[in-house]
Amino acid sequence: MVTITTKTATIAEWDDVQKALTGGGDGASCQCIWPMIPNKEWQASTRDERKQMLRAEVAATPSPGIVAYVDGEAAGWVRVGPRPAQQRLGRTRAIAAATQEPLDDASVWAVSCFSVRREHRRKGVTTALLDAAVAYAKESGARIIEGYPIDTSAVKTSSNDLFHGALSTFTNAGFTPDGELKPGRTLVTFEV
Repeated sequence: MVTITTKTATIAEWDDVQKALTGGGDGASCQCIWPMIPNKEWQASTRDERKQMLRAEVAATPSPGIVAYVDGEAAGWVRVGPRPAQQRLGRTRAIAAATQEPLDDASVWAVSCFSVRREHRRKGVTTALLDAAVAYAKESGARIIEGYPIDTSAVKTSSNDLFHGALSTFTNAGFTPDGELKPGRTLVTFEV
């Protein structure tokens, strides 16, 4: 039996954030900056620049995410925060069309990215991260929390594409499907 704990990321957890992001998938190169900047800026940025952007976010308040630990070892990461701060989300046509909430409403938070190290997958880390993200959003004054998961029962997907999370993880946590983004992708909401 493993013990999973979570902690809101601060600069003191910077090394743990990096370990969580570099255990498989695109986390090492993305640095969870993709939701934060427009595509043109994304294309022009380097991995080192994205790493510095994330470091600046982690050093500031509010924190941009949560780190999960399995038996004390950094195992996963989730980005959660006000949706307007995650610029790309409001610029994504499918999200803008599916959401019922104003795109500039800072009381709407978004869970936009998960990263779990390969050796800690299928242990419940994503569930623990989502539960912690919901608690953090509630404590921070969120009114609505959105997610954009993949319905793994409807579409075949690689583990690399699961950075959005699985629909079943969100619905098991009490999120409600609230609109289709595209086949196999659903906008889900949680009312705080």
